[in-house]
Amino acid sequence: MPIPNDIPVAQRVSDPQKDGQSAQHKTGSTNPVMRSLRAVPWWGYGLAVIAFLTPLITTRLLFVFSELSHNKSVAVSQTAQPQTSQPQASPSPLPDLTASKPQPTVTTPPEPIADSQPSNGASVMFGHFAYEEAPANTLRPISRAGDGYEIKLRDAAAKSYLSMVEAARAEGIDLVAISGFRSKEDQRQLFYDISRERNQTPAQRAQVSAPPGYSEHHTGYAVDVGDGTNPSTNLSPSFDKTVAFQWLEKNAARFSFELSFPPNNSQGVMYEPWHWRFVGDDQSLATFYKRRNSTTSGNPSSFTAPSAR
Repeated sequence: MPIPNDIPVAQRVSDPQKDGQSAQHKTGSTNPVMRSLRAVPWWGYGLAVIAFLTPLITTRLLFVFSELSHNKSVAVSQTAQPQTSQPQASPSPLPDLTASKPQPTVTTPPEPIADSQPSNGASVMFGHFAYEEAPANTLRPISRAGDGYEIKLRDAAAKSYLSMVEAARAEGIDLVAISGFRSKEDQRQLFYDISRERNQTPAQRAQVSAPPGYSEHHTGYAVDVGDGTNPSTNLSPSFDKTVAFQWLEKNAARFSFELSFPPNNSQGVMYEPWHWRFVGDDQSLATFYKRRNSTTSGNPSSFTAPSAR
């Protein structure tokens, strides 16, 4: 007698009436799909799920990585963009922006010594410094020469000189003004005309008279002083033997006058005891002392000993 496993499959499937309800109970279902699903082991379902989800997960990961890469590229581009575009967007350098703009005019007051540079550019000639003429409206008379010529000084110097004369007269000293302000034209005649008459070279003439443009008398601060009781010593080194000179030596500084060319002076100019200059205000002090070092050669012995007249 055959056992159930020996019965042909076709017979077992196609003969439900023999088995009746018991066959149906043994198989549990006549649906082949259900029977197939029941025949799959549990781990098969896991593999199926993994196989189904793998493409989805892979696609999502690729999308995420792509987004991250894109965002990183955008951030790098934004960071680098200002560096590459800055030279084009930056404003032009300041000189280019202001070159076409009118610059404000700054008015600088003229320096008191500015008139010490003559038109020919030289600042020293035969030991004499260069000076410009004092303006006519700054001059006032201090005395009158025998021929009626008015001897003038700048206002401040004139006031101080007249006070000095009065103080000397009170002590029995007669100070006489021999020469004060001289224009360049006056100095030109004094220098060239007399040098031709006496057959003198410029260097020889400069020993007794400064070239035009180089006399302290142009400034209106210098005055040649004589002794009224001893006129023979006028404009002579022997003037230092007179009572007038001795009084000036002791008292001139009280009136802001000083000897321009004492013995062995740094300019190398001949000793002139009669030649005094006013240094009693800012203008006069700057005229004679400002930038003096820059215009002095520093070697007085190299000068031909001239006169500052």
